[in-house]
Parts: sequence; structure tokens; C-alpha cells
Amino acid sequence: MANPKRKWSKARTGKRRSQWKLTVPNLVSCPQCHTLKAPHRVCKECGYYDGKEVLKVAGSK
Repeated sequence: MANPKRKWSKARTGKRRSQWKLTVPNLVSCPQCHTLKAPHRVCKECGYYDGKEVLKVAGSK
């Protein structure tokens, strides 16, 4: 088995790890109730998707 010749420096390790970042989730406004929701998902507040009621949500019309 091949072994590394020498230890990786802390700078080199840090450079590799610097690319691990969190991204802000993309949110869109629901056309029915105008709350923020994930795109292409059913709205958790009103239960609508693509203009049709998909889920019965407690407290909705």
C-alpha cells in the first residue's frame, strides 16, 4: 500500500475545508396565503399546490 510522504499542512487542510458552506434556503411566496414556502412544495399553512387544495389543514377554509 502507498503511504503519504509527509503530513498535510494546516493551511492546506484549511483551504480544502473552506469550501464547506451552508446556503440559505430558497423561499417563495405562496400565491394563496402569501406565506414563505419552499418552491415546488405544498404550502404547510393553507395546503395548496398549483392552485389546488392538496391537504386539509386544520384551521383553513
